[in-house]
Amino acid sequence: MRALRGLWRWRRNQLCRATDLAEAWLALAALLLIVVAAPVSGFLTGTAAQDSLQRSAGAQQRSRHLVTATVVRRLGGAPPEVESDIGAARETRSRVLADWAAPDGTSRHGATLADIESPHRGDHFGLWTDPRGRITTRPLDTETATTHAVLAGVGAALATVAVVETVRRLIVWNMVRRRYARWDQAWDRAGPDWGKAGTGS
Repeated sequence: MRALRGLWRWRRNQLCRATDLAEAWLALAALLLIVVAAPVSGFLTGTAAQDSLQRSAGAQQRSRHLVTATVVRRLGGAPPEVESDIGAARETRSRVLADWAAPDGTSRHGATLADIESPHRGDHFGLWTDPRGRITTRPLDTETATTHAVLAGVGAALATVAVVETVRRLIVWNMVRRRYARWDQAWDRAGPDWGKAGTGS
């Protein structure tokens, strides 16, 4: 709005310089770019991220399996750990030695983290594995993927705004610097005669 007011104020003003109009038009162009380009870049980035993340989530959900593991004994040496996923509650985890069956039916045995505060021998807990029974992380769910995509879109829109405003400020800074340089040159030309009697007569 300030750019529009600036253009209106300078439209017939005798004191208007070319650089004043250029700054006003530049501000208006930057405003239009922000209004148009930021939402478009945010939408395109968010859509691309959504497609990619949903494909990744689908692939992870197909390749990762939740199996039931049995605590053999609690392992010492490491304090309970706290892990969190976006959209999931914080869970207290304990380091244990456990047995579990892989999706292909083979038996597995190893150290892992159990979402049990005080594990005892024979306790059961869920464990995510790959098709061979190797421990892996929880697959990405669709809600988390959508959240990441939205954040990517918002980030792209904000980055577009920042780039446009940075470019505008750099151009204005350069224009002001050149204006001051011209003023310095004019003062240098007028300087030797400044204040002398009869100057300009």
